[in-house]
Amino acid sequence: MGSWQRRPWNGVLLAAWIAAAGVISCCCVRGASAAEASFGDNFEITGAEDHVKTSADGQTWYLYLDNKTGVGFQTKQRYLFGWFSMKLKLAGNDSAGVVTAYYMCSDLDAAPERDELDFEFLGNRTGQPYVIQTNVYRSGVGGREMRHSLWFDPTADFHTYSILWNPKQIVFFVDKVPIREYRNSEKTNTFFPIMKPMYVFSSIWNADDWATRGGLEKTDWTKAPFISSYRDFTTDACAWGPAAAGGGGAPPPSCAAATGYSWWDQPPAWALDDGQREDSAWVARNLVIYDYCGDRKRFPAPPEECALRTTSS
Repeated sequence: MGSWQRRPWNGVLLAAWIAAAGVISCCCVRGASAAEASFGDNFEITGAEDHVKTSADGQTWYLYLDNKTGVGFQTKQRYLFGWFSMKLKLAGNDSAGVVTAYYMCSDLDAAPERDELDFEFLGNRTGQPYVIQTNVYRSGVGGREMRHSLWFDPTADFHTYSILWNPKQIVFFVDKVPIREYRNSEKTNTFFPIMKPMYVFSSIWNADDWATRGGLEKTDWTKAPFISSYRDFTTDACAWGPAAAGGGGAPPPSCAAATGYSWWDQPPAWALDDGQREDSAWVARNLVIYDYCGDRKRFPAPPEECALRTTSS
């Protein structure tokens, strides 16, 4: 099988997880469906509002990057654990130097003690594939980068990018395929984000000092504006009110404890199933460009969480 020919998805547990999400505690919320609410009911704009456009029905947002500024948005509330999913269509054509980020973060700015879960989509020259980078931060420390190729053109249509986060594992999904698992352990992985509720963010910005070929390829502003598109945000998660000015905020909701009331807080969601592990192994064999766990220049001894993975190439 060629490296760009993705085999059919075998994982069945994800569909069962979602189908089973019928009983939700009072503190856990689902994102409103497109028929119930607009995209703006979940998010607020951060940055230049004139760089955001919406579809006539309010269900699709378009973020614009030009040589003046980029823009972003964030959820109006925080979450501690759950399922977070968004459909994105990335900026097409010559997008070298452009980064579209879809991520979760415990703070509204780059606070020194933040926890963070990242999807970053690194643009490229026309005809060259996008690179997807994931990363994990705990207490302000990151360095857990992985980079993957994709088995499709993410600029041609919308695709679904999702994060499952519970006390046992974090899984990054692309169109139901688990491209990365990041596990906790019985003794607690000291680099696992578990205590701080997070907002969901997205943004488009210029990062031509590092994003494409290590900064060798610069953004071609004659191709601007660069546009990333968003729709169908869904979440089934433990909602935690927004942080108050100066810190603090709402007290922890009851769903912040491990109650087992929600599908993402039950044993079937604590590990990949056989089909998902097979998919994850296929990704590891064919699509991984960089994996910090194998970088001996940066980490002479692999970080502790690397040994917790259940799949490998």
